[in-house]
Amino acid sequence: MRVVLLCALMGLASLTEAAQMPIAALPGGNVIYKPVQSVRERRFADLVQQKTDFSCGAAALATVLKQAYWLDVDEAHIIEGMLAHSDQDTVKVQGFSMLDMKRYVESIGMRARGYRIPPESLQSVTIPVVVLMDIRGYKHFVVLQRSDKQWVYVGDPVLGHKRYKLDDFVKGWNGIIFAVIGPGYDKANALLAPPEPLTAKTRIDSFYPVDDAQLMEFGFIQSDFF
Repeated sequence: MRVVLLCALMGLASLTEAAQMPIAALPGGNVIYKPVQSVRERRFADLVQQKTDFSCGAAALATVLKQAYWLDVDEAHIIEGMLAHSDQDTVKVQGFSMLDMKRYVESIGMRARGYRIPPESLQSVTIPVVVLMDIRGYKHFVVLQRSDKQWVYVGDPVLGHKRYKLDDFVKGWNGIIFAVIGPGYDKANALLAPPEPLTAKTRIDSFYPVDDAQLMEFGFIQSDFF
């Protein structure tokens, strides 16, 4: 019994990273390989993970640029770009701001817009945006992916995919969304369909393709779609 348990634990340990699990397929005894994903990989799927103390803004922005625009950027690349357009002494003390992100986005030929919206309008946000939250006194940038009447789904550079009760999210949010706008936007990007919690018994995917008219409400122009 102990040997069987040990073998099972070793098998689970080997799945900490993405792998191919062999499965015997009957009849014939053939073996097929099914991709598997660790809990950690699922938590950070499609997200750029924060590596330094004050780089949540860079990681959140990198997530949007990589997933929504398919740009080949990472956290380090964004940090370097934002430092070139910011006060480095201020960054060392306070971290990056939305203004720093705006300057960087404009430096690569895209547009950035900040919108102050009421909580009841969160469901109308149909693109992934960066938002600033106050989490127990700690200012932290995350990616707002989508929301419904009960939940707000965010991509957190430190904690991975999370969802908050709408009221809890509003308590920590400053009421502003930061949208990146430009050509090449993927209207079916992965951020719009975040994974449900692993404990969910059922999954109702309310994601649907966003049409051009909805995107133009956030500052896109017709030429961005060609």
